[in-house]
Amino acid sequence: MRRFLAVCVISLALPAWADGPSPVKVAELSARAYAAGMAAGDPLLVLSAAKLRKGMAPVAGDRLALGATPGQGAPLGWEEMLASAAQLAEGDEAVLGLIEDARVETTKGVASGPVYNIGSLGNGKGDTYPPIEFRGGEYAEVYVEAKAAANLNLRIYDDKGRLVCSDTDISHIAYCGWTPANAGTFTLEVENKGPSAADYALMTN
Repeated sequence: MRRFLAVCVISLALPAWADGPSPVKVAELSARAYAAGMAAGDPLLVLSAAKLRKGMAPVAGDRLALGATPGQGAPLGWEEMLASAAQLAEGDEAVLGLIEDARVETTKGVASGPVYNIGSLGNGKGDTYPPIEFRGGEYAEVYVEAKAAANLNLRIYDDKGRLVCSDTDISHIAYCGWTPANAGTFTLEVENKGPSAADYALMTN
């Protein structure tokens, strides 16, 4: 029954996409599932978040040459998520067994293609990235994530300086998705409005 529930939770975490969710969207979903699971004290939901994140290992892209290495200052990885799930499941051997299964299972798919960058921002500071080209008529995505104590804002501007997308909710994650009418370059701005300095990861498709 526990294993069935875990499978159901993982399935519900992913909305239906024709070709499956993008790696950028999976990163956002895993962060939201983890936050919800920790808030509810639900080890199965935290386990679901870890499995989502383990299934999409981000790789460094070549469109941003900022000297960052994935893993340096990155937000929570799947190992840390599993450790949190184990703490919540203490004494429940069935759930701990599911967590151990997730720890040792081989990753079935690795994301290949998204730009991945690590940054660090002081409180009230921002990063403006060099313009990035996105294809016209294709859905574009940008996602940033930090530790839970941070508050990140994300804004996207076109080559004429017009705001095309923003996510300024009070949250340690921010996501923007839009479809450029034509191919062109877009500027990404990330701002830290949290109480302290924060390391963060940025991904694009």
